[in-house]
Amino acid sequence: MSEKRVNVAVAGATGAVGNQMLASLAERNFPIRSLKLLASKKSVGRMIRFQGDLFPVEELKEDSFKGMDIALFSAGTGTSEYFAPFAAKDGCVVVDNSNAWRMDPDVPLVVPEVNAYAIKDYTSKGIIANPNCSTIQMVVALWPIHQKYKIKRVVVSTYQAVSGTGKKAIDELLDQTRAMINFLKIERNVYPHRIAFNCLPHIDKFQENGYTKEEIKMVRETKKIMGDDSIAVTATTVRVPVFYGHSESVNVETHEPISAEDVKALLKAASGVKVVDDPANNAYPMAIDAAGQDLTLVGRIRDDESIPNHGVNMWVVADNIRKGAATNAIQIAEMLIKDYI
Repeated sequence: MSEKRVNVAVAGATGAVGNQMLASLAERNFPIRSLKLLASKKSVGRMIRFQGDLFPVEELKEDSFKGMDIALFSAGTGTSEYFAPFAAKDGCVVVDNSNAWRMDPDVPLVVPEVNAYAIKDYTSKGIIANPNCSTIQMVVALWPIHQKYKIKRVVVSTYQAVSGTGKKAIDELLDQTRAMINFLKIERNVYPHRIAFNCLPHIDKFQENGYTKEEIKMVRETKKIMGDDSIAVTATTVRVPVFYGHSESVNVETHEPISAEDVKALLKAASGVKVVDDPANNAYPMAIDAAGQDLTLVGRIRDDESIPNHGVNMWVVADNIRKGAATNAIQIAEMLIKDYI
């Protein structure tokens, strides 16, 4: 890490991802000169501890970013759409975790292990977009494969933790689980159906073509991050009763001949990946193992026998709040400091 120290603002500091951003900044010894915590008016006056000191939460306003170098945003799409341009206007580079800017052609969409080179394009609008959590972990695993074998098609089904929806969803799963165990009335406030002991094939709003916005995000973002519109991608996204850690079943078809053994060797050497693949000893990636770490876990790597020599299946798991959000954003910020600001 560079010795250069910067002024950092965290917008949405009181949320689940904002809290993890602060924890990850501390864990990674991010070179902070000054820190400003921003949130909505209702959070003003709260004190948050960071590296032994207490910091007040301030109201997010148009002029909050004067004198700041980097702003980590995790405050929602509408908030980012409105406030990020004010930050950029004041010379503060925004790394945004919402969906607001991801598909803007003038805003780089970055996963450092895949397309760190795109960070340089932040100068167009002063904003860098953090991809969707489920997309991030998938492309970390796909990129080494694409570089060597050129991916033709990806079919992905996700099993996504409730923390991807936020703290209210975490509380709802906990409350519903308690209620069911104790034969009490089930309350539903976040999801359209009970999430405890259930799976919902429904993340975000349904579109006219029958896909959800989450599924469409994965398709479009994968193409943009990997810089190849020729890759065919189709997705089914499912919410499951897990607190932290998204899991994905990923089927990959390639143009060049491929084998499971080659993919295992390739991914063992890949940045940000940990291969957990020993079926004989019941070793494979699980959400409970991914939670709390920044690596993307990949296992169940096997040949797709329906397309001999041109397909593999794998199981990809990562902590959606860490690598899927906070850590990825901070990795981008680290590269900004090192090479660009």
